[in-house]
Amino acid sequence: MARNKAVKIEKPNDDSTIAAKSVVQSLAKGFRVLEVFSDDRDDLTLSEIAQEADLDAGTTYRLLNTLVDLGYVRRDERRKRFSLTLKVLDLGFHAIGRRDIRMIARPALRRLVGSVGEAASFAVLEGPDVHYVERVRAGLVRFGVDIRIGTTIPAHISVLGQCILAFLSAEKLDAYVAASRGRAHYFRDKRSAEDVFPILKQIREQGYIIGDSTLTEGLRILAVPVLGSEGDPIGAISVTTPTVRKVADQLEGAALELAKVAAKEISAGIEASGSVELVI
Repeated sequence: MARNKAVKIEKPNDDSTIAAKSVVQSLAKGFRVLEVFSDDRDDLTLSEIAQEADLDAGTTYRLLNTLVDLGYVRRDERRKRFSLTLKVLDLGFHAIGRRDIRMIARPALRRLVGSVGEAASFAVLEGPDVHYVERVRAGLVRFGVDIRIGTTIPAHISVLGQCILAFLSAEKLDAYVAASRGRAHYFRDKRSAEDVFPILKQIREQGYIIGDSTLTEGLRILAVPVLGSEGDPIGAISVTTPTVRKVADQLEGAALELAKVAAKEISAGIEASGSVELVI
């Protein structure tokens, strides 16, 4: 008697199957929990959230605990209810603010690069890091360090970051030192924040800094602060050039006054737009 051949049934490999494999289900569920809240439903119990999000109580409880730990949800222990915190707004406003600031900084940096023919950047202080918000290069010029928009570097080991730190209030500088203390990073410069205090004093006195890059050899950087109306730093801009093309005095003569003009333009644009202070 001939045996029946087993027939292997292949599941259709359609777009929905592929897409499902690319989805992080726990993340999707977390957003479902956040989307349950609304203007008229801003204070909910665990069971209400689970029902609205179509999740079981155990999963909802774990997701809420995670969101509470991250600061996006507030738990009222007495009433056993949950509500959103203002940190949720940061998800949208932070991105919108950065986009607007890039649009303000870009024209000033382009004019600066058009005049000095090098590369210019604008960065802000974000916690213990300097965060590159915008960067403009002259043509296809490339340097030996891969700095891009979004790059973060411990501020005290960056010339651009030191230019921001130098103009912080004593209280905010203390906060930076505390946040950076013992923090590991992969950059070769292992100085502590306290180690660069003499440099910060010098920057405050002269109003700018010209120094060799601490990230790669052969680069000279001029940085000036972008100050708000009260004198607090909004950020800083830099001009970078290979040392084979300009020595310190040449860079100062060619770019310092132009960089100061660009810094004032960016400061005025940010303040006119109503953007908030961008340092710790």
